Amino acid sequence: MIAIAGGLGAAVCWAIATLASSRSSRMVGAASVLAWVMIVGLVVSAIPAAIARPVNLETEHIVELFLAGASYTAGLLLAYMALTTGRVSIVAPVTATEGAVAAVISVFLGEPLGVVTGIVLVVIATGVVLASIERPVDERDAAIALDDATTRRTVLLSAAAAAAFSVGLVAAGRLGHDGIPPAWPVFAGRAVGVLAIAVPLVLTGRLRISRRVAPLVVLSGVLEALGSGLYVVGASGGVAPAAVLSSQFAAIAAIGAFLLFGERLQRVQVLGVVLIATGVTALAASNA
Repeated sequence: MIAIAGGLGAAVCWAIATLASSRSSRMVGAASVLAWVMIVGLVVSAIPAAIARPVNLETEHIVELFLAGASYTAGLLLAYMALTTGRVSIVAPVTATEGAVAAVISVFLGEPLGVVTGIVLVVIATGVVLASIERPVDERDAAIALDDATTRRTVLLSAAAAAAFSVGLVAAGRLGHDGIPPAWPVFAGRAVGVLAIAVPLVLTGRLRISRRVAPLVVLSGVLEALGSGLYVVGASGGVAPAAVLSSQFAAIAAIGAFLLFGERLQRVQVLGVVLIATGVTALAASNA
């Protein structure tokens, strides 16, 4: 149950953070939003990381901490770039395939996976893929879709973000499985982001902020950090289920974008959301 609780908790946090970032990225740009999210996350995770139970870090753990941080930073930057022009209902589901990819990687690395759990995870992953499909509703839309470079760019950036996130999910999950305090990967990820993104922007005078953006980046920074911590806790009970369940943030974000921003959901996307919800329910029941 810990994998389910951690994965779903992370999904809720990341969904809300995605909705907030979709607005702020369009106001000040992806790089500035990411820098502020990393700064806020670093501040939020500093105290928990400092008071966490000390453990001996082996070379493997240090490498995984850096890998998790670098992958997380790269994934967020790519996702925020996609959100500057793309819709949440496209970006979130495509990015959420990170969970399925991470599950495959973790199984390939030797994590055991039951047959029933494997089937349910496939159902959830299928739902995520369907939720990312957007078909034109008429011939005019079809012509626009074929020539829409913005949509293609959005999908490519989101897919790249998913690939980066999947590596980070596996690395963070392995750290949690080895007993590394959840706050350490969270802090390490934000430290890498601050050094790689925020510091260069500050030194070059390109770090931007506004009164409207400030509460959004604070919200995103806090929830991104909290979601990462919950995921690490969940992954201690199994990387594969925690990774796939955390990808449910796509369905939550898509529904939120529909309610808050008026973004439409097509039938195939609704089917994907239903499959995700059904799979999550089945997984929870099988592990009760």
